[in-house]
Amino acid sequence: MDAGYLITIFIIGFIGSFISGMLGIGGAIINYPILLYIPPLLGFAGFTAHNVSGIVAVQVFFSTLAGILAYRKGGFINGKLLMIMGTSSLAGSFIGGYGSHLLPESGINIIYGLMAVTAAIMMMLPKKEKENASGADVCFNEKLAGILAFITGVFAGIVGAGGAFILVPIMLVVLKIPIRMTIATSLGITFLSSIGSVIGKMATGQILYHPAVIMLIVSLIAAPFGVKAGKKMNSNVLQVILAVLIIATALKIWIDILMT
Repeated sequence: MDAGYLITIFIIGFIGSFISGMLGIGGAIINYPILLYIPPLLGFAGFTAHNVSGIVAVQVFFSTLAGILAYRKGGFINGKLLMIMGTSSLAGSFIGGYGSHLLPESGINIIYGLMAVTAAIMMMLPKKEKENASGADVCFNEKLAGILAFITGVFAGIVGAGGAFILVPIMLVVLKIPIRMTIATSLGITFLSSIGSVIGKMATGQILYHPAVIMLIVSLIAAPFGVKAGKKMNSNVLQVILAVLIIATALKIWIDILMT
């Protein structure tokens, strides 16, 4: 591996991990298309969709771990919501991660595109948030939360994501969780979900370890900076940034799918 290749992977990982910490997502929505498209554009060998999903799974695991550690003293993480959605998502992501090797590359890209479109639509739905609500004030449908987390986990496991770019809109729109609590708790849920994805990808040989290690290191560096930036930003601004990223990614992936 030459220096240019290493620097490219490092920059990709830094951007995705910073956004992960800032928005409470694992970074897959950013890193999946970047890893898929940018290296070939710069003259490097491209990754397959299976390899990208494996690398992203590792990056999501460590970026969300770093984000959780940065948020742990803020009081925003809802333990009950974390356990219900986290364990359900973990089970689903293992199934998706392990079974993903049976799908063609086009199938993985289509599933990613469907997830991005779903998230984009949900982010545009009206939301009534209680910005200053405490953990004791937040009530949600526990059964619905578990079912939605499991389904999301299956599809997220296929593309190597933790599923946060779907889980965040679900928590905001369906479960009516306040934005700050959503961001903090989604990091924990995504971390648990990513465990299943990583195990499934490792068991089926979909992880390229050299770029994965680079992503691992940069995730631990960049995610805490993202958390600090997110804490200082207006919650409405955070929602707009997340919505724009999801919509842009959904458009790009579907344009490529339809053109090929």
